[in-house]
Amino acid sequence: MKLLILGGTADARHLATAIHQAQPCLELLYSVAGLVRQPQVPATVVSGGFSQFGGLTAYCQQQNIDGIVNTTHPFSVTMGDHAQQACKELGLDYWRFLRPQWQQQSGDDWRLFSSTSELFNSLTHYQRILLTLGQVSPEELALFNPEQQIWLRTAVRPTYSLPDNVTWIKAIGPFDEACELSLLKQHNITAIASKNSGGSSTIAKLSAARSINIPVFMLQRPNITGPAEEDFDVLVERLNTWAKTTKAPKPIVINKGNHHD
Repeated sequence: MKLLILGGTADARHLATAIHQAQPCLELLYSVAGLVRQPQVPATVVSGGFSQFGGLTAYCQQQNIDGIVNTTHPFSVTMGDHAQQACKELGLDYWRFLRPQWQQQSGDDWRLFSSTSELFNSLTHYQRILLTLGQVSPEELALFNPEQQIWLRTAVRPTYSLPDNVTWIKAIGPFDEACELSLLKQHNITAIASKNSGGSSTIAKLSAARSINIPVFMLQRPNITGPAEEDFDVLVERLNTWAKTTKAPKPIVINKGNHHD
C-alpha cells in the first residue's frame, strides 16, 4: 500500500516518521515544494509539485496511491482542494491535519483580520514593522508608505526587487523568545504582522511581543473544506488502523484531460 503525504511542515515530517515506525511496510511518498530545503524523512520525496506528472490525480493513478494525508500549512487551501478532488475521483481515502490555532493570552494585544490588504491598511500609523506572513506580493508591499520601515522575514528571498524601505531577513524556525525579543529591540519594532499558523516553531514572537507590549496584527485562517484533525496522535492512530485494515483498491482508469493539479 502507498500513502502520499502532502508535506512542507514540521508536522508532516513528524507524521512520516511516526507512520513509518508504526507501519514499516507501508510505502510512503512525501511531497514538498522544494523551495526551502529537502526534508529528511523515511519516504520517497517528490519535489516540485505535481504539474510535472500531469497533475495530482494523474500522479496518484500512475503511482497507485491508496490514500492522501494533507499536512501542508494551515493557510494552504488550494492544495487541499486539489487533494480532496483527486481522492473523490479515484475513490481514495483522505485526511487533513490542522494544528491548533494560537489563542490570545492575558497581556496580548492582537488585532484580527481576514485579508492581507485589510491588515496592511491598518498598519498605516506604525513606523517600524516586522512582517512574518511568509511571501507577500509587490502590490501588497506597495500599500505601505515610503516613510515606514519594514522588515520582511521569510525563508526564501522574494523573486522581485524590494522597495528601499523594506529590509529582507532570511530566517527559518524554530525561533526562541530571547532571539525574538532581541530582534524586536534591535530594530525598535512597533508592530508585528503574523498569520495564525499555530504550532510551536514560530510562537516565540508572540510571547516576545507580549513582554514589551507590541501589538500583533493577526491574519485569521482561511476556511478549510472537509473534515480535519487537530490531534496529531489521533491522526497517527487512524492512519495506523487504516494501514492494518484497508486493502488496496484496483487501479482506476481515468480519461486524459481529466487531471487536476
